[in-house]
Amino acid sequence: MTLSPLPTNLSRAGGCTLTGALSVTPQVRNTVTIIHGPRGCSHHNFSLLHATAFDNDQVAVPALISTGLGETEIIYGGEDALARAISSAADRDFCAIFVLSTCIVDTIGDDVVEVCNREYGMPVIPIPSSGFLGGTFQNGVNNALIAIAAMAEPCTKNAGVNIIGEMNLEYEVEENYREISRLLASLGLPINCRFVHDLPFEGIGSLGAAQLNILRHPALCPVGTYLEQRFGTPFVCSFPLGFEKTLSFMESVAGACGIDGNLAVERERSLQEKIIDDFGDLSGSTATFDPSPVDPESIRVAEEAADVLHINIGQQGTGNLVPANPATGTAGIRRMLHRWRRSLHA
Repeated sequence: MTLSPLPTNLSRAGGCTLTGALSVTPQVRNTVTIIHGPRGCSHHNFSLLHATAFDNDQVAVPALISTGLGETEIIYGGEDALARAISSAADRDFCAIFVLSTCIVDTIGDDVVEVCNREYGMPVIPIPSSGFLGGTFQNGVNNALIAIAAMAEPCTKNAGVNIIGEMNLEYEVEENYREISRLLASLGLPINCRFVHDLPFEGIGSLGAAQLNILRHPALCPVGTYLEQRFGTPFVCSFPLGFEKTLSFMESVAGACGIDGNLAVERERSLQEKIIDDFGDLSGSTATFDPSPVDPESIRVAEEAADVLHINIGQQGTGNLVPANPATGTAGIRRMLHRWRRSLHA
């Protein structure tokens, strides 16, 4: 007998869909997230979120509730358990409730949307996150961002720029944000809101006010397209990675906002040239990129940095290992080169 194959494992390479959604919803302050499923799904993800926050010097505990489905609910359905969890959360001091589904809920066929649409006295937002048969971590992120964005109404535009879809589980999330803020400030552009990172619930209403959205990663393009359709806001599809792409990023942002960015770009180019001079002691070294899993764009950035510094990149075992980190902007490259210096001069 020939069995139909399940979706390729590559579609799950980014991790669980539920985890992707959970990297977003707890970042909206004064809200609670209900995970509709077995306790194990909540326990695993709570531990991940807590450990990641601790690594980033944050001590806040995410507000999560589990419906705690057991054998009885899995056999007869868990809609009553979900309704009870929502009603209990609605009695507490929250501004909104996000409801995330799990694979088992998708399997047994609970009508999560219908339960969430009942009257509870506050917004209850269902977010598809079960991931059953092929959903990815990125699907969860995108679904959560779009569901939260749907709560905002069109409003008067201002001169600000939105940062969309920061990778809240990455180690250098704040460093990357500061670098984007610096580049925008050099162009005279303020930040309107970080959607979604440590965002007050009422801040959701300002989402449509920005003149431009900057996406953290091209995988967020479905979110950028949704925001453009809903609010008429154009978007730049990614944070800049590498020397040249940082300069072209600034040019793209300036063009989208209708401002003259030539002076800011030249200042950034001069800063990059100074950094290259500062790390001139690495010239002529032989190195090997750390074989730890990295994406092709990170390899491209590392190769660009090695080329301008005249560092020879050889095969495994031919030089000291150096990391090929995702290097956001000029500051990201400088941090990467500091790591290279420690390794090459060890």
